[in-house]
Amino acid sequence: MNQTILISIIDGQGGGIGKQLIEKLSPRLSGKQNIILRALGTNALATNAMLKAGANDGATGENAIVLNAGKSQVIAGVMPIVMPHSILGEVTPRMAEAIGGSDAIKVLIPMPRCNTRIAVPGNASLGQCIDRAVELIEEYIAEYTAPARE
Repeated sequence: MNQTILISIIDGQGGGIGKQLIEKLSPRLSGKQNIILRALGTNALATNAMLKAGANDGATGENAIVLNAGKSQVIAGVMPIVMPHSILGEVTPRMAEAIGGSDAIKVLIPMPRCNTRIAVPGNASLGQCIDRAVELIEEYIAEYTAPARE
């Protein structure tokens, strides 16, 4: 299948978690055709951190996130990206609605600071959650690019 897979990594503030995701995804995706790893920051600092980490391209702000959420096959970031007014107000209601309403597979990393808990067993560290997010994205790519069965 030659269709492009757009993976949008969305982050705010300093872009540290998005940066970690991209640093782990980039080497695993190198050499794979038709995959775009796009950095979408709520601010320029976050976008630049993710671009330096190895994203193919990037954009900043509400309109960039709203537009690209609808184009993406995968959206990854911290859980608050689907919550209006989160990340100290950086996620606008329009952003949260576009991300949550996107047909993309959403891979969300829990953040204790967002006052929302995910009811799963265990006490995983942030690093373990990022590693699992990378695995989920790789699983999606493998399924999406597998030859069709007849």
